[in-house]
Amino acid sequence: MKRLAIFLATAAILPASLPAQAQEELAKKHACFACHAVDKKLVGPAYKDVAAKYRGDSGAEAKLVDKVKKGSQGTWGQVPMPPNSSVPDADVRALVKWILSQK
Repeated sequence: MKRLAIFLATAAILPASLPAQAQEELAKKHACFACHAVDKKLVGPAYKDVAAKYRGDSGAEAKLVDKVKKGSQGTWGQVPMPPNSSVPDADVRALVKWILSQK
């Protein structure tokens, strides 16, 4: 019980941005920033633009997970996004949730 209380107290004082920072580190780890940025178009669309395009789409997360894993072309122009099949599914899902949270 004491461990639980310590954990909860520690979690309450952690910065609210910690999950976002963790996802940004995940994007760096998997080289996502080689083609994408949060707020500007590089080779691929800005993550804020992706979030805006899919806002309100209840199936967006599944669609984007599929696009990241298998690759895609045509949604944002003719430059293809290569497949990222070696990225673990849990990492892809976490990254997609983070991307969709951008404002």
